[in-house]
Amino acid sequence: MAMDLDEYRNLDIKEIGAWPLPAKLAVFLIIFVLIQTAAYFTFWQDQITQNTEATNKEQTLKDEYLDKKRRAVNLDAYKQQLVEIRQSLSELLKQLPKKSEMDALLTDINQAGVGRGLSFALFKPASQEIKTAEMAELPIQVQVSGSYHDFAQFASDIAQLPRIVNLKDIDISTSSKDGGMVMSATAKTFRYLDQQEIDEMSAQKQPEPGK
Repeated sequence: MAMDLDEYRNLDIKEIGAWPLPAKLAVFLIIFVLIQTAAYFTFWQDQITQNTEATNKEQTLKDEYLDKKRRAVNLDAYKQQLVEIRQSLSELLKQLPKKSEMDALLTDINQAGVGRGLSFALFKPASQEIKTAEMAELPIQVQVSGSYHDFAQFASDIAQLPRIVNLKDIDISTSSKDGGMVMSATAKTFRYLDQQEIDEMSAQKQPEPGK
């Protein structure tokens, strides 16, 4: 027989054994939920956290394994790329003159301008080269007079030289003397260091004994 709300309110906890089944089930359900909640915070929470961390670590290790496997599979291709890069670098280095060839290169730059009918007002290589680990850079201050067309042809001729020469800081203006055009620029050429220079630079970088 169903009980009304007042009868549920008058239930005595001391007489729980005599309670109707629905009331007993409700109390059992509440106690079960409380036990599960207490167990979660007391025992299971740390285990769940550890399990989550272990799962994440496992996924990270799988990703690392797959990445290393992919690299291993492509190892031959990487080696071939390295060979090609070294060959390309070797070809580029061949375009850099030796120290003994610098005078000839400077003459070629000068002749490129003269051949286009340009008049040199300034052709001044820097007094010192700028050296790096493998090469030396020589800036050359250039000032020539002529026409726009001649300037363009001169720049084209410089680009087609067998050695690497870059024209930078180009400035074109009108001459105050005769109204003609004047181009000022910095021509940068490069050469690779000989073994003696490389050895000297390495010795300079080594710390002195006792320091």
